[in-house]
Amino acid sequence: MKPDLTNVTFIKENPAGYSVKYNVRDGAGRKWIAKLGKEAQPETAAVRLVWAVGYVTEVNYLVPCVHINGAPKPRKNVERCEGDGFANVRFKARPDDVKQLDNWAWKENPFAGTKELNGLVVMMALLNNWDLKESNNEILLVKGANGSDELRYAVTDLGATFGKTGGAITHSRNEPEKYVKTKFVEGVERDQRVRFAFKGKQNSLIDGVTVEQAKWIGNWLSQLTDQQIRDAFRAANYTTEEIELLTKTVRARINELVNLPG
Repeated sequence: MKPDLTNVTFIKENPAGYSVKYNVRDGAGRKWIAKLGKEAQPETAAVRLVWAVGYVTEVNYLVPCVHINGAPKPRKNVERCEGDGFANVRFKARPDDVKQLDNWAWKENPFAGTKELNGLVVMMALLNNWDLKESNNEILLVKGANGSDELRYAVTDLGATFGKTGGAITHSRNEPEKYVKTKFVEGVERDQRVRFAFKGKQNSLIDGVTVEQAKWIGNWLSQLTDQQIRDAFRAANYTTEEIELLTKTVRARINELVNLPG
């Protein structure tokens, strides 16, 4: 599904959310949502790490520089390249047989209380994804392996990652130098719940994660090689220095989960 960049044309602007987003058509006629600005790089990397441990994600690619024919002036400042080109643009699309149905809630869904859902919560903390609003969660209808309909629950916006968690004033996105300085695991409570340093929307979700659940997702993550982790950030066009910093920090966070007592 890699986009054909020979001729990218503007269709319309998508005004929802923090980032500037354009609906575009590529040279092969496929439609994409092009996200511009600070969320494009972190989302590209975050999707690959979440997918790597088995969760449903969107299909996206980071384009270092692209010219979008007919695109209007962005509603906020974004990085430019090659004159009127746009730098570091995330292209997102879904396969033709995938349909969006509705949003799902973190606390009310078929997986509430399972290690799989709490593992996903831990992933959000590991990525410093502070924007856990439910409008970012979508139920997708797909055809299963046997041809029957299947519902898949996905976090479809992972742009508010790899910065600082916190409140409206302190949180950030796509600031690797701040991400690497933030804490992850603070300790373990007497009732075997893990105490995380995470602060953000739906903050109470992380309070219910047990040592067993945290070690479970940590063991899956530990099977990733350093090169695979680097590749996630390389796909997002981070610099060589940023890739090494981010990879080292993600590996350290994985080790914190694996080495929890109990």
